[in-house]
Amino acid sequence: MAFDHNDELMTLRHSAAHLLAHAISELYPTTQLTIGPATKEGFFYDVLPATNFKEEDLPLIAQRMQEIAERNIPLTHTQISKAEARQLYKDNRFKLQLIDEIPGETVGLAQQGNFYDLCKGGHVKSTGELKNFKLLHISGSYWKADRNNQPLQRITGTAFKTAKELRQYDQRIEEAQKYDHRKLGRQLDLFSFHEEGTGFPFFHEKGKIILQLLKDTLRQELRKLSYKEINTPVMLSVDMWKQSGHFDFYKDNMFFSEIEKNDYAIRPMNCPGSILVYKERPRSYRELPLRLAEFGLVHRNELSGVLHGLFRVRSFTIDDAHIFCTVDQIKDEILTTIKLILKTFKKFGFDTIKIYVSTRPTNALGTDEFWQKATDALTDALDQTNTPYEIQAGEGAFYGPKIEFHIEDSMGRTWQCGTVQVDFFQPERFNLSYIAPSGQKERPVMIHRAIYGSLERFIGVLLEHFKGNLPFWLSPVQIKLLTITDEQKPYAAQLLAQLLEHNIRAVSDESSDPISGKIKTAQLERVPWMLVIGAKEVENNTVTLRHRDGKQEFNLSISDIINRADSAIKNYLL
Repeated sequence: MAFDHNDELMTLRHSAAHLLAHAISELYPTTQLTIGPATKEGFFYDVLPATNFKEEDLPLIAQRMQEIAERNIPLTHTQISKAEARQLYKDNRFKLQLIDEIPGETVGLAQQGNFYDLCKGGHVKSTGELKNFKLLHISGSYWKADRNNQPLQRITGTAFKTAKELRQYDQRIEEAQKYDHRKLGRQLDLFSFHEEGTGFPFFHEKGKIILQLLKDTLRQELRKLSYKEINTPVMLSVDMWKQSGHFDFYKDNMFFSEIEKNDYAIRPMNCPGSILVYKERPRSYRELPLRLAEFGLVHRNELSGVLHGLFRVRSFTIDDAHIFCTVDQIKDEILTTIKLILKTFKKFGFDTIKIYVSTRPTNALGTDEFWQKATDALTDALDQTNTPYEIQAGEGAFYGPKIEFHIEDSMGRTWQCGTVQVDFFQPERFNLSYIAPSGQKERPVMIHRAIYGSLERFIGVLLEHFKGNLPFWLSPVQIKLLTITDEQKPYAAQLLAQLLEHNIRAVSDESSDPISGKIKTAQLERVPWMLVIGAKEVENNTVTLRHRDGKQEFNLSISDIINRADSAIKNYLL
């Protein structure tokens, strides 16, 4: 769904999380509450029940939430002493830990009737404003998102200001379920998942074609901008990951191995590999900007409960690039990258793009000076192009701020894909340098950028955006030849050879099905063009072109088809 960081909506959803906790505490008083924030999609609350909740418990909880909303209870917020808070939560070890971690001698307490919860504040005036909500599902989680901590249950929901917005949300969800990329992946024979490798996608021949087309399309643009494509190892020593800082932030989501008594880790990011390539020899200012691109396969040890088709996997490919440049070159490189990202998205029909600048998180590395310089570089570039953007405070990576590009699909949902990050920290930590015109060593700046982000996730987005009907240039099978009887098969074989000669991805239906069955199969496969061949077509040396939507064109030559195919491809790749 589209989400514009509306503070009022976040406040509503934050209050809805309290409403959920209130209902749980009334229905299941022995349940231990932990935390329940608002999110871009809605809200959730993590709990430790005496007996695990089941999906069939959600309607009962939702009913109680509605009853509490109908009571129209005022919401208040006060500051109380930590001593008083510890007394309130003497039987809840999770809240006690939170109280200890909050700085100062007081904590915030939200209250509605006889229900209270630790909270920083920001609520609607009363529960009567919280009637337009929906509970979505139950999943597993861990306290503090650490798999070494107590397993919990997460109840997720969403909320809106009006009943109309909630109905529109339901309609979008219903439509999205019809075109779920996991369902389409099976139907179109693109990819699969197996218990033998939970969370690791298996791409079939057709899915691999799409994956390769995404890479090749981007490579054409990268060559124009003098990028150099590299390939670095998927496994590096743990010491390297500690030096880069990734170990401290990703260790719980990394896979490790031991080789000859030395500790190694499979990469969760591609950055250190590019750094080692840069450090391979002394660099001159004449080489900068040095743009190193890599389609790097990364692995992250995600919890099984959050895995979701191609949207959340344990191995995926990032279309990474790391640009090493001087301070004076930063703005131009960011401007060039912004244009590249917008141009790429336009090829797929994504015209509505929202841009956010994510600033320093609480667990950031590096100095305030580094962070301010990096953030200014990003905002200055956007300001220069008169590109509107919003600030996402505290949402940057641990090593630098970033620009995020959120694309809106055909169902009104937004997806965060492209990113640009300015990094002064990694060059400092790895002691990177170049020889300046003065002959002295100077420190380069490192710009991280990705366009698709995860190629696997982007394929999932495309499948749902196009509802399985991929554009001609991106379809793994572009043309399928359908003969009415076996007598036309020799002619179809001649046409197929000509199509393949022109690098058009074409196949023939060799089944013994009647023509109606062949058409139905091709439609289910979402093939853009079907060439129907009967006795008349053989006699006239023509074909009948049947489009995916059922439209037909008669008496076309194979040359006509080839020319149209070339035009369809060129129009998308301009």
